[in-house]
Amino acid sequence: MLPLFSYAADPDQALRELVELRERDAAATDAVLAHEDAARRLIEVLGASEGLAVFLKRHPAELAVLTEPMESPAPAASYRAALLAAVQGLTGEDGANALRRTYRRELVRLAAWDLDQPEPIDTLPQVAAALADLAGAALDAALAVARSGSRFPADEVAATQLAIIGMGKAGARELNYLSDVDVIFVAAGDGISDARAVEIATRLAVDTMNAIHELALEPPLWEVDANLRPEGKDGALVRTLDSHLAYYDRWAKSWEFQALLKARALAGDLELGERFVAGVAPKVWSASSREGFVESVQRMRERVLAHIPRDEVDVQLKLGPGGLRDVEFTIQLLQLVHGQVDGEIRQRSTLDALDALAERGYIGRVEAAEFGRDYRFLRLLEHRIQLSRLRRTHLMPRSEAEQRAVARGSRVASTASELIDTWHGVQQSVRGLHERLFYRPLLSAVASLPEEGFALTSEQAEARLAAIGFLDPGGALRHIAALTGGVSRRAAIQRALLPVMLRWLAEGADPDYGLLAFRRLSEDLGETHWFLRMLRDSSGVAERLTHVLSGSRYIGGLFERIPEAAAWLENDAELQPRPLPELLDETEATIARYAGDADAAAKALRTARRREVLRLSLAAMVGLVSVEDLGVALSDVTTAILTGALRLARRGSDELEFGIIAMGRYGGAELGFGSDADIMYVYRGTSGDADAAQKRAEQIVHEIKRLTDDVRLPLDLDLGLRPEGKNGAIVRSLESYRAYYARWSLTWEAQALLRARGVAGDEALLDDFTTMADGIRFPASIGPDAVREVKRIKARVESERLPQGADPARHLKLGRGSLSDVEWLVQLWQLEHAHDVPALRTTSTLRALAAAVDTGLVTEPDAERLRAAWLIASRARSAMTLWTAKTADVLPTDRRALEGVARLMEYPPHSASRLDDDYLRTTRRSRQVFERLFYGSRL
Repeated sequence: MLPLFSYAADPDQALRELVELRERDAAATDAVLAHEDAARRLIEVLGASEGLAVFLKRHPAELAVLTEPMESPAPAASYRAALLAAVQGLTGEDGANALRRTYRRELVRLAAWDLDQPEPIDTLPQVAAALADLAGAALDAALAVARSGSRFPADEVAATQLAIIGMGKAGARELNYLSDVDVIFVAAGDGISDARAVEIATRLAVDTMNAIHELALEPPLWEVDANLRPEGKDGALVRTLDSHLAYYDRWAKSWEFQALLKARALAGDLELGERFVAGVAPKVWSASSREGFVESVQRMRERVLAHIPRDEVDVQLKLGPGGLRDVEFTIQLLQLVHGQVDGEIRQRSTLDALDALAERGYIGRVEAAEFGRDYRFLRLLEHRIQLSRLRRTHLMPRSEAEQRAVARGSRVASTASELIDTWHGVQQSVRGLHERLFYRPLLSAVASLPEEGFALTSEQAEARLAAIGFLDPGGALRHIAALTGGVSRRAAIQRALLPVMLRWLAEGADPDYGLLAFRRLSEDLGETHWFLRMLRDSSGVAERLTHVLSGSRYIGGLFERIPEAAAWLENDAELQPRPLPELLDETEATIARYAGDADAAAKALRTARRREVLRLSLAAMVGLVSVEDLGVALSDVTTAILTGALRLARRGSDELEFGIIAMGRYGGAELGFGSDADIMYVYRGTSGDADAAQKRAEQIVHEIKRLTDDVRLPLDLDLGLRPEGKNGAIVRSLESYRAYYARWSLTWEAQALLRARGVAGDEALLDDFTTMADGIRFPASIGPDAVREVKRIKARVESERLPQGADPARHLKLGRGSLSDVEWLVQLWQLEHAHDVPALRTTSTLRALAAAVDTGLVTEPDAERLRAAWLIASRARSAMTLWTAKTADVLPTDRRALEGVARLMEYPPHSASRLDDDYLRTTRRSRQVFERLFYGSRL
């Protein structure tokens, strides 16, 4: 007998279990061992499955099943007959025990045949189908037990029809050794009312499920899961056919139609079950034309991935990257896209669907064959792992001994290390095959790919592009043709890259624009060696590039002028903000290079500004810069160009000192993308001619505006915070400022000076201006009238400056709890206390808020609510500019725009609602703090 143990997955386990089995019943065991074929089958079962060994030790008489020759799995009718015979006349626990014992006896027979196959990977579909048939027979037997023991009148029970619809793997006849069996129950009455039929059928359904998985002398078989029914676990367990169809017509979500893809009459009244399947089928295949259908399917997939425990990702056969779910998801997505018009691919089984897709030309035959073998490989490993202890699991064992048993039992490897290497290779193949199956065929619609053996029509390709999120699939197809057409090196590389790049683009918020921007970038860079090398050799860079192009029209527009900036995505160091001294050195060098040509120098400065803003945009999108650091960096870039423009405008003359004062968010170094640059101009004449000095200063101001004017990337120099606002002089002397603030200054003007900061011009003048401003913005005391004035103006701003029709809860600048609330509260504290608290003398809102905490003006929890609101509003403002290339201050309600903004704020895909909730909740809490501390502060 010893050579027979070489067939066992785990020979040690097989020998140990055989000894124990013989101790239980030597006669029954020896009867099997007397026949070499039967003995081999027994040793194979014992070596592969502790679970079945336990069953055989509990019921040694069932060993006889191994002496019966078996050429193939039994047909469904045979299973049904055997299980119904076992429970005939039995009720309750007796029926459940007989059902479970007979089921496991048939499972032993099937497992013995499976384990005895020289190439089990080839016979896996037969085993999976037999397991589904056996599950259906078990449900029929359980329903028979339920009917026999029903407390309802026998004639009414007989008149109650109950169909059990198999879903998922049970419906597709591709069940595992131990899976939940997903079902839907459908009831009908023959001579009794629907209400009565549903009442009786509900009890029958509950008793049927109990016979399968409730506690009894014989252990449960598997879970009967009815949560795919309408309304899930909160819905009625049993419905009539009409009730089901009405639900699917009116209320069903997109994922529910995907679940119905594999629906099959599994047990009970099969005629009623077939009517259910026929009734829902048209709804399944028309559902993919719903708006957002594929997006909802993808979102469901992402939720599944998000719930995988971190320590299980690397051992997941089913849900992990390159696992079974990846295969099933790809195939189902292709079916749902093309099954609307092609009934031939409406197959329940994954492998049957794969064959049909290849036969009908939607995917390549080579890829289909490779994908099919990978799928069977993964399912075979899953079968062997579940068979081991008859437990529902999808995790590769971690111990080497268990891995070796899986390898030997599946006959795909002989050692643990060989198994793991092969498995990892299959995972890698599956990850790549998704692109080859779903995205590469798109190229066949516009390019000649004779070696592929398939070609999608333009209509089929457009349907697939529309399904993955392209709003203009026809336009996308034209871009693909332009990118891949011809015999150039660039076209060849892009034919290889586009399948995966299309997937990345489709995962972006605006795939249409992303593809257009990539085409423009590719055409601009032409045959540039570094660009093609970067795309070909660095998938991380290519993914980054598609991410930024499909997420930001602002970046796309800047790339049109500076396409070579794509190279920065290869090196994070290139995306770091450049410090102000470095920017100023470049400004000086630029002016020196174009000595005598102010316009050429200004053009170079504007180009440098675009370049640095693009650098910061890319850094923000890939998560390399925080909103605080971004504010400083954008302010530094603005300072650099203003410094250069001022130098050019003065042209070396020294008849007066001149300075630029940053105000508002620029003064606080808190600029975002698209922010205005609030400034004031100041000068000091060196001669006695005041009128001439004023005229010269005004000339400098106009020249600065002309030299910085940029149609491509506007720089709005806003003078609205100067004395007397828009009615005041555009530039004043330092003495004029001092006289004005001494005699006429209003509270709001002192408040505006809180963020005044000299940024360009003569240092002595800027220092003197700062000293003058300090005396106004940090008064020794502020009277109650001034405090009331601040509050009055704030109330007016809220009521008068908010755009007509704007939702106060969604306005990022002036809305409730947003930027304005936080900044006005902090500025009130500065007016009241900065004279005595030096730490409050800062132009930065967040630094002043932190100082207020240290000083005891606000508690840490309240300050954190204010800080959170300021940050989310600031990030949202910049994100909206990146998304649309336009400045906007209202959080959008349009779902697509909100999704784009959310993605730019580093939310995961499909988080529009989450951003909405986060923003409204955060600003609501901030507003509560503001109202309590601002309007409740001392009068």
